[in-house]
Amino acid sequence: MKKRLWSIGFAVAASLLACSDDDKGSNPPPGVDAKEVTKAYAQLVAANYAESLAEARVLKKAVADFVATPSQSTLVAARVSWTRARLSYGQTEVYRFYGGPIDGEGGLEGRINSWPLDEAYIDYVVGKEGDKDTILENGIVNDTAPITKAFLAEKNQPGAEETSVSTGWHAIEFLLWGQDLSTTGPGARPYTDYVTGAEGTHKNQDRRRAYLSAVTELLVEDIESVAAQWDLSKPDSYGSKFVAAPADESLTKIIKGIGSLGGAELANERMNTAYNNKDQEEEHSCFSDTTNQDLVANMLSLENAYLGRYDTKFPQVGHFDGPGIEDLVKAKNPALDAEVKQKLAAAKAAVAAIPAPFDQAILNDDQRPKIKAAVDALKDLTASVVKVAEALGLKINLE
Repeated sequence: MKKRLWSIGFAVAASLLACSDDDKGSNPPPGVDAKEVTKAYAQLVAANYAESLAEARVLKKAVADFVATPSQSTLVAARVSWTRARLSYGQTEVYRFYGGPIDGEGGLEGRINSWPLDEAYIDYVVGKEGDKDTILENGIVNDTAPITKAFLAEKNQPGAEETSVSTGWHAIEFLLWGQDLSTTGPGARPYTDYVTGAEGTHKNQDRRRAYLSAVTELLVEDIESVAAQWDLSKPDSYGSKFVAAPADESLTKIIKGIGSLGGAELANERMNTAYNNKDQEEEHSCFSDTTNQDLVANMLSLENAYLGRYDTKFPQVGHFDGPGIEDLVKAKNPALDAEVKQKLAAAKAAVAAIPAPFDQAILNDDQRPKIKAAVDALKDLTASVVKVAEALGLKINLE
């Protein structure tokens, strides 16, 4: 198994997509086998969640600074931290769909990353009374129940109310940006929504501050909990058991994650639904207009899992490069490996070509074909992922 570490700097989404597939080399490591691949995958997952946790902690500090001293500069800093933290978290999405720590029994995915979100469930919104626009002072912020982490967790998606989201990335996003009512940019919530006194806008500023603090702290704790389950130094962790399990069992999970994210989730739920409905509310990060970055990060996660690599901007993690599914496929069927890599590259390019912001691209007749091209490229990739499972003698049921 090979593993190299070095530091890379932060890059914007488009430049991340431009990374070359040649970084990893063309020859499988000597003696590589399925067990080495599953171990390298677990190490990759651990590195990704470690970075996501570190970024979430940076966000927590930025939010604490903003809540302590609300101003335009501290609000912008919190928004920047949220946007950067989303890049590393977006690359963890491929570790879902097989009952792991994030979305297995008792998993925290629904508390971390649920969407779409009913804004009125959290705070005031611009709505209609008859034919007139009005401010509707609704939601948890404008209620009276004490705001705690436990309370917010309890209020998240009660029963079958999937859009009644009170926690996670998108609740924080809404509290930082507010509704996106613009056709040219993101939401424009003023920092004065958090200021008590004459300068303050919209009531219950103290509760809004308490909500933003509590929901961000809860996000950090939840990611910390998931990351701990991939700690390979702990023999009872999910990651250690994943490595110790029969190789075919763990390989099936890896490939199911790739196929389910690329097809049902990314192509259909995150892109095609919004494309077909032309509905901004179906956009993944609709308040901050950073959906394009989400798509980039998710595309990278597919590539990471197949190639067995992970790039990070943190020096302590650097660049992870281990044996991946590609090495097993290359040994079995070199032509299929070449096909998958070609389709990864095609899907990568198609996702990069989607115009930003995504909420306008779904409406623009000149831009819509680029979204459709990305959807089709991802579905084409998923078909080849099914072939990968067959070539390795595995059976998968994609979500």
